[in-house]
Amino acid sequence: MRILVAPDKFRGSLEAEEVCKAVEEGILLAYPDADVMSVPLADGGEGTTQILTKLAKGSTVTAKVRDPLGRMIDASYGLSAGGTTAYIEMAAASGLKLLDFSEYNPLLTTTFGTGQLILDAIEKGSKKIILGIGGSATTDAGIGMAAALGYRFFDKNDNLLDPIGGNLAEVFKIIPSDFVKKNQKVKITVACDVTNPLFGINGAAHVYGPQKGADSEMVEKLDNGLRHFANFANQTFGKNISEHPGAGAAGGLGAGCLWFLNAELKEGVGIVMEQANIAAHIGNSDLVITGEGKVDAQTLSGKVVKGLADLCEKADVPLAVVCGTLLISPDEIRSAGITCAVSVLNRPMDLDTAQTDAFRLVKEATFNLVRLFFSRK
Repeated sequence: MRILVAPDKFRGSLEAEEVCKAVEEGILLAYPDADVMSVPLADGGEGTTQILTKLAKGSTVTAKVRDPLGRMIDASYGLSAGGTTAYIEMAAASGLKLLDFSEYNPLLTTTFGTGQLILDAIEKGSKKIILGIGGSATTDAGIGMAAALGYRFFDKNDNLLDPIGGNLAEVFKIIPSDFVKKNQKVKITVACDVTNPLFGINGAAHVYGPQKGADSEMVEKLDNGLRHFANFANQTFGKNISEHPGAGAAGGLGAGCLWFLNAELKEGVGIVMEQANIAAHIGNSDLVITGEGKVDAQTLSGKVVKGLADLCEKADVPLAVVCGTLLISPDEIRSAGITCAVSVLNRPMDLDTAQTDAFRLVKEATFNLVRLFFSRK
């Protein structure tokens, strides 16, 4: 029997590759003759670059770039074997994780470092870039990224502006980038799992500004800046993308990628599964086992589990889910196309214990699941 193991990470306890190993050990303990193939997955968020780089048999590259406040740091990204595709996470250069809490201020932060990573990848010969845009410290509509690639932004008095969130409302002229024009054939795909518009009550400033350090006054200033810049940029580039699903992602970087780079925004999990050729692997399997730390309503709206469930349903291959916390009902499990879902928690325990023993718990839960599944064989 052929079993495909394709889990996401268990946040806080196991990386996706570790989940693969635990599940595989559980399978072989229950069914030693199984033909097991493991493909670690990600949903476009943290860890996606590493997964994609490994799938492409690539390597990690480090570049000196500016952090969200303009300080020089080392940031890494992945290059495929041969260097034709780059895998970049904006959080590596422009992420909230790079700042102390006291430094959170989206009026002052910039995506300039993300642009430097893109520049480095193109200069190294990349013809395709997959950019993950989760975890940002910024609300600059991508003008920082654009500035690193050669765009320039001026106020009404022809003063060159720093490309930060607080200056969006001051932009009255955009000078295009010769570098971007010269490299316009480079294909850029953005992994984007949120559907927020650029501005308004559901936009970048109101929804995500507070977690980046914005108080109510800052939120209003940022939202007005995004609104002003959108009106100006829409006219400049001849396309209105303010309401495009995902325009408000990463403080408006989603919109910036559409304006400045003519990028394509796609669901992160779909990108990873496409790169992993997961549909073909499912078609050659008798059972697919996936896993995730928590399976809840959010899981069923674009995470790894839901993506696999849709593909397995099309291929008529059963899907089993091993998870830490199971928060969906039997009706939801059935409606999602999942054959069975089990929690690894086999007795009352606190979170620390569950995370510390996660490998063993996943292995044992998988053993029991596979024994039951193949008991008729």
